[in-house]
Amino acid sequence: MILVNTAFITGKDIETISIVKGSTIQSRHVGKDFMSGLKTLVGGELGSYNEMMNEARALATKRMVEEAESLGADGIVNIRYASSAIMQGAAEVIAYGTAVRFI
Repeated sequence: MILVNTAFITGKDIETISIVKGSTIQSRHVGKDFMSGLKTLVGGELGSYNEMMNEARALATKRMVEEAESLGADGIVNIRYASSAIMQGAAEVIAYGTAVRFI
């Protein structure tokens, strides 16, 4: 499965199949959330939130690819990510793009 954030795949003629997406909602452990809250007082990177978002993007991407595979796609073009806070310490991440088949 070829994944790109462009509208084309170099050297391939493609036909559009459908939009595909994958999403997840992730949260951090209360203890880690408390420690991150303290970190905001002094500044710096919030490692546990960074880890949470990396895991969420990976899972959303995996689910998007699974949907594309179920449609018989060879690749996904125009991949985008979006996120939003659901509640304190929890975020939704969605990955979406256009499933394509090589012709």
